[in-house]
Amino acid sequence: MIKIGTSGWSYDHWTDVLYPRGTPAKSRLAHYVGEFDTVELNGSFYRWPADTTFTGWREQMPDGFTMSVKAHRGLTHYRRLRSPESWTPRFEEYWKLLGAHNEALLVQLHPALERDDELLAGFLSQLPRRIRVAMELRHRSWHEEAVYEVLRHYGAANVVMSGPGLTCRPVATSDLVYLRMHGPGDDRERMYAGSYTDDELRRWATQIREWDRDDHRVVVYFNNDLGGHAVRNARKLKQLLTGE
Repeated sequence: MIKIGTSGWSYDHWTDVLYPRGTPAKSRLAHYVGEFDTVELNGSFYRWPADTTFTGWREQMPDGFTMSVKAHRGLTHYRRLRSPESWTPRFEEYWKLLGAHNEALLVQLHPALERDDELLAGFLSQLPRRIRVAMELRHRSWHEEAVYEVLRHYGAANVVMSGPGLTCRPVATSDLVYLRMHGPGDDRERMYAGSYTDDELRRWATQIREWDRDDHRVVVYFNNDLGGHAVRNARKLKQLLTGE
């Protein structure tokens, strides 16, 4: 199964790209689910939503639509995965509230946090196994086979990253392959801003088909939201994969 979407959905600068002019913010998700079949909640990194907010989103999602939720920076960037116990009940609660619409809990590590296999294993071991976890390991020191084995042991997905200055290793460590597209090229100042070329998207489509043939569930989120590039790139990749 392959699902294509974007990181976040409520952006003013997506007016006339995804949303008709005059669409109120509260109605944007309803427009989004009409075109894409998954979304990554990015705002939870800055402010964790109330339970009623998760419930409200769930009620707007059609059958088969999924949401990935990004862990709060209090855990990933301030504590840097240490003493995660206070966050576990919140993760369990939102997982229950979203029900069949859950995709994965995205855990994006601070880019300065270097490899620590014991820290990673300790964090993953205290999460309920029913919660699918996707680990975005930003520092290049993490990208070693021994780390991937830790992820496999706990059934966690290695987030495959595309973006300036990021280590891109297309390694699958669970039944879920989680791909984040932060923008093309090597210029870090263009992170989240550039648009992938059709040739670049064709190459990714080839890789995605390989994962699909190997019976992986694949989710792709475009995070290059500036200028509406995420929407256009997601549409093009979807077209390449479906032939529509």
